[in-house]
Amino acid sequence: MINKFSATLFTALVILSFSSSAQLKDLNFEEVFNKPVKDILNPMPIYRGWADNTNYIEYRMEGQQSKPYTVDVRTGAAVQSAPAQVNEATVRIKNNDIFYKDALGNEKQLTRDSVLEKNPTLSPDGSQVAFTKRNDLYSININSGVETRYTNDGSDLIYNGWASWVYYEEILGRSTRYKAFWWSPDSKRIAFMRFDDSKVPVFPIYNSSGQQGFLENTRYPKAGDKNPEVKMGLVNLGSQGIVWADFDEKNDQYFGTPFWMADSKTLWMQWMNRDQNKLIIYSVNPVDGAKRIIHEETQKTWVDWFDGMYFLKNGSGFILKSDKSGWGHFYYYDLEGKLKKQLTSGFWRVAQLLLVDEKAQEIYFTARQESSARHDLYRVSLKGTEEPVRLTFGNYDHQINLSPDGKYFITTYSNLSTAPKSALLDNKGNIIRELADSKGSAYDSYKLPKTELSYYKTRDGLELPMTVTLPLNFDPSKKYPVWISIYGGPDAGTVYDRWKSPLGQNYWWAKEGVIQVAIDNRSSGHLGKTGMDFIYRNMGKYEIEDYMDAALLLKSKPYVDGSKIGITGGSFGGYMTAMALTYGADVFTHGIANYSVTDWALYDTHYTERFMGTPQNNAEGYRITSPMTYADKLKGSLRIVHGTMDDNVHMQNSIQLIDKLQDLNKNFEFMLYPGERHGWGGKKARHSNQENVRYIYKNLLEKPIPAEYLQYWK
Repeated sequence: MINKFSATLFTALVILSFSSSAQLKDLNFEEVFNKPVKDILNPMPIYRGWADNTNYIEYRMEGQQSKPYTVDVRTGAAVQSAPAQVNEATVRIKNNDIFYKDALGNEKQLTRDSVLEKNPTLSPDGSQVAFTKRNDLYSININSGVETRYTNDGSDLIYNGWASWVYYEEILGRSTRYKAFWWSPDSKRIAFMRFDDSKVPVFPIYNSSGQQGFLENTRYPKAGDKNPEVKMGLVNLGSQGIVWADFDEKNDQYFGTPFWMADSKTLWMQWMNRDQNKLIIYSVNPVDGAKRIIHEETQKTWVDWFDGMYFLKNGSGFILKSDKSGWGHFYYYDLEGKLKKQLTSGFWRVAQLLLVDEKAQEIYFTARQESSARHDLYRVSLKGTEEPVRLTFGNYDHQINLSPDGKYFITTYSNLSTAPKSALLDNKGNIIRELADSKGSAYDSYKLPKTELSYYKTRDGLELPMTVTLPLNFDPSKKYPVWISIYGGPDAGTVYDRWKSPLGQNYWWAKEGVIQVAIDNRSSGHLGKTGMDFIYRNMGKYEIEDYMDAALLLKSKPYVDGSKIGITGGSFGGYMTAMALTYGADVFTHGIANYSVTDWALYDTHYTERFMGTPQNNAEGYRITSPMTYADKLKGSLRIVHGTMDDNVHMQNSIQLIDKLQDLNKNFEFMLYPGERHGWGGKKARHSNQENVRYIYKNLLEKPIPAEYLQYWK
């Protein structure tokens, strides 16, 4: 699945850069940052769903407005979309109350009180809105205005339908905005989680505002701490009384996102032990809360939550994605949990299940089969034994918009050397029509940086991808500094054979003579769960060694200045940067570590223990994966950056590393951003970006910041 490592790594890129035509035009500072040159790249249309099986919705820019058009797949004829084709009924919070807007734009206020309602959510039939208020669960009838309160014990420690922090961040996901309730498909019931945070330790976050300042106390369980106690309740629409699922909330356990069956008769719940190596799906009866086991999965390292489950409408079973083989694949089970068929297999990973065509007994899905760095669209039968059929084309990464019946799809495709294009195809893979090309008429008139995908070999023989952007006017007889941008967390790869714009800041650093690099490690997903399992109980050690091996390959090139190997990242990427300048101090020379974990004992239970176990049962693992353990090795230039009110990776992490470095009499830089959380925007982002530019000019380029930059910042 990965091209074999070659001693001629980068050769094609070097030749391409060195032989660039002299008559091609350069972009000046004004053209890069203030007044982009027109027609280098064209804006791409945006495709948002389908009006029906044969008409897709395309948004087109007309002046300063984006307008929707309904386009016929057979003729290409386009008419401006009717509101009902593109709009849906919505609910929102305004002035602490809930407002409902129908598909035609008519708005209606539903609640009228001074208390803030949160997470208003329409029922599937569009007649009701569920929400939380003061940590209790409610619903309101849109037509009658009748409001029902389902719980009565909400408090500063008890949350009904509102997630405890660790569930919001690590299990339910940030996109939920703390919502922890779920409508049944028939709109007659609501399932919700009840959280009791009374035993979760309090972490104080200091706000320096005003004369006195104040503390923001957060219930945040760090590795090894007590977790919230959780119950799953079910209520009937408009009725009092709660049915509790048959679990003991006192047990040390986790619950994942639940799934209602298509007929709304049962709720399927995901349960996991504290060690996170065993996952059970229970079927729960909403009438009495009784449960029974449907599916069990155990792994030697950890088990990932199922992020989606498809129930066939004919009642024949369900489809889920599991990586129990070491690679993510689809499995088809009957409703009792008996395996009917493994739908995909091999040393590659599926991505999204896009459609189940029950009539044709086929599924459509995206996967990284051709290359771990690219996505394609496939189709496979629910009943046959044939291999998946690839429907997309070429060595491109494909982003898919599939019609409701699967007969057509739009792909927006690109690779690192091909600007995005889009095309319309049928489900046999035949191109019906090319739709758009982002490569503008002026593209070939300018000298633009080229990014290439290549591979490096780790010390234990694995092959992993990275991208390299060489400077403009590249001269292999010169030496250039390297600037590496990474993230590095488990299953969070950033290296893909996908278009990366050559404009903006990327262009400027290429013009100034910086080699720009992105690297993925063994746990990034390219090697499936098999690759991730390496890091179990040692998260950080293998990853930084992989980055060191990639950097050593770069340093071996005659055109790389080995005294200027810089690296940067945020969150896990900040942690990796701190490890690079300590554990990897003999390789990396410069780094900006943003809002970094510096000791896994300081991060939350669910994320940390999944990969590391607890500090109590893996003390040595925690020691050898902390940059503080290697702080005495720091000899390069390290800048530490953190927001003072980061409620995810607490500034405590950076403070403890700073304390260690000071005691060791080490030189380093520190920048804090008052009042900022896990990342920042606005004026603080502007300042942070400026400081990053200053750092690179001072340390890697060793020359003054151009006057244009100084003027640009005013």
